[in-house]
Amino acid sequence: MMTADKYGSEAEPEPCEPGESSRPGIFAARDTASRLLCGLERVLFGKREFLLRVLACLLAGGHVLVEDLPGLGKTSLAKGIAGLLANGDRPVLFRRIQFTPDLLPYDISGVDVFDPERREFVFRPGPVFANVVLADELNRATPKVQSALLEVMAERQVTIGGRTHQLGAPFFVIATQNPVEFYGTYPLPLAQLDRFLMRLQVGYPDDAAELEILKQDPEHTSLPSVEPIATTDELLAAQLTARAVHVEESLLRAVVQISKASRSHAVISYGVSPRGSLMLPAAARAYALLSGRDYVIDQDLIDLAGDVMAHRIVVEDESRDARELIRELTYEAVENIHR
Repeated sequence: MMTADKYGSEAEPEPCEPGESSRPGIFAARDTASRLLCGLERVLFGKREFLLRVLACLLAGGHVLVEDLPGLGKTSLAKGIAGLLANGDRPVLFRRIQFTPDLLPYDISGVDVFDPERREFVFRPGPVFANVVLADELNRATPKVQSALLEVMAERQVTIGGRTHQLGAPFFVIATQNPVEFYGTYPLPLAQLDRFLMRLQVGYPDDAAELEILKQDPEHTSLPSVEPIATTDELLAAQLTARAVHVEESLLRAVVQISKASRSHAVISYGVSPRGSLMLPAAARAYALLSGRDYVIDQDLIDLAGDVMAHRIVVEDESRDARELIRELTYEAVENIHR
């Protein structure tokens, strides 16, 4: 649990004490996550709550969409994650895709090119063939280009010319988008939004954090000096451990009630899909692991429901905030399981 902030958490993550968990691997997995968190806090100051959610996405094997203004550290976050992970004796492969209106789908996924020497078409992989992909300003590209990410984000594969090409593991997409009011943006369709485990906002730093940013200039000091502190094998093991975190059936019933309520709510025209229902327990498992637990508690659902489900619904009344609506439904569902 975490300190109170805009996400509604209430206490700092508690250390994993000996004997607290009976599941093998829980301590090693949390140690991996803790090292990554410490490394990221050297790059992005004063954003512990935000970073914990990003790491929860990573441990859950999902992707994250960061929607916020320019200059808040979104690119540094992606570079930091890639720099902290090692594949063998080398950093993992990182690729940045700058989305623009003139981008084409094969600029992202790759294309078959005719090789005159071999007298056949050869696949040239696009930048999505990496371990960490930064999809920068995703909503500046046309919907046709955005759709190039649908298959690869959901299935970790690309189909070109009737042939399917598998991606390696791990595979993590951090996408950024400017607020929809910005000129030259294309709203992301629900099919695209549904590929993201969470939609988050960085937010402005507080005074103390911004002062440290001015003193240290982490983009030119800390970020270039980032070195791997965890391996891809450790990350993949942590992801397996996260999937084994226990969720009581009563909490699963609460998730069902949240989704069901969203589908019949008076101001929600499109409710949470079953895929969205699956995503909340997955995120909660990873979040619990970050707190050193091998079980999910109801507060995990309350903390994460807005981040996981708000971008999966369509609200008819523009005066109502999707995140707050989901939080209201979550509080009600959690209360019902305790009656």
